[in-house]
Amino acid sequence: MSDIQLAYDEFQRLVLTTSEGQTFVGVFPVRAFPFSAPTQCISFVDAAGREQYFLGDLQTLSAPVRTLLEADLAQREFIPVIRQIFSVSAGAEPTDWHVLTDRGETRFTLNNEDNIRRMGANGALVTDAHGVRFRIEDANDLDPHSLRILRRYL
Repeated sequence: MSDIQLAYDEFQRLVLTTSEGQTFVGVFPVRAFPFSAPTQCISFVDAAGREQYFLGDLQTLSAPVRTLLEADLAQREFIPVIRQIFSVSAGAEPTDWHVLTDRGETRFTLNNEDNIRRMGANGALVTDAHGVRFRIEDANDLDPHSLRILRRYL
């Protein structure tokens, strides 16, 4: 079990304290593999992006520390999950997409089909024209209409 402690200071900066008593103020947790191994390889970096501490696995943390870290990561990582694809504009690129995500209904523009990448066996990562990423966890969980649309682009 890892003996690190996490807390927020009076300025809402994340403070990490190691088992050796070393304290890092204002660190940011960053997942090395947010899709393929979201609970492993977490770096805590400073404002300049320099790694201050490396955590091999979230499971080694005590429950309160793990809960705080997971909440902090969830707040930083905005990656809506596509649940349904209503429509995609026909014709030449760019294409306009109308989808339902875990955060609600939205529309976005996809510059070209290169902005859809396979993730694992059945997943996909879609990056819109503004750089916002959307995730499809498992294409087989989509309804038949959505799956038919997605397969045109994979």
